[in-house]
Amino acid sequence: MRRKAKVCLIGATAVGKSSLVARYVSSIFSERYKTTIGVKIETHAVSRGEQTLELVLWDMSGEDEFQNVQPSYLRGASGYLLVIDGTRRETCDVAVTLEARVRETLGTVPFVAVVNKSDLTAAWDIRPGDLEELGKRGWSVVLASAKTGAGVEAAFDRLADAILGRKS
Repeated sequence: MRRKAKVCLIGATAVGKSSLVARYVSSIFSERYKTTIGVKIETHAVSRGEQTLELVLWDMSGEDEFQNVQPSYLRGASGYLLVIDGTRRETCDVAVTLEARVRETLGTVPFVAVVNKSDLTAAWDIRPGDLEELGKRGWSVVLASAKTGAGVEAAFDRLADAILGRKS
């Protein structure tokens, strides 16, 4: 059985949403930063036994003081990745605000918080207590690095399993 699921990647500007998608879909990473304008869409199929889930990945422009996540882009999403940059603590605060806004728009849908840039933990601005706080909120948190690939597939797999209603 084949099913499609719209998955949005949201977070502050320059947290690595596009890099996570590129690593997951094409196994590539680029050091060059290119701002996403609007939304970029990619697909990636995930198989679970007899089921195939085609993830339609909506890589959305970052949330900052100049632009907001567009509610129209969120409509119809089966789940989302909420991306945080481990080297910039303020992106964690943006994620908390975004999660509330997305919940208002979509209701309760599965999501995974991805703390990106785990290859740079020596430069992290996020403290262990911040991660504990996210866990207390009931968030599923995955540490990942778009650069090395560590944790990237696990984050997408965890979300795919949640969308399919499976425990991971």
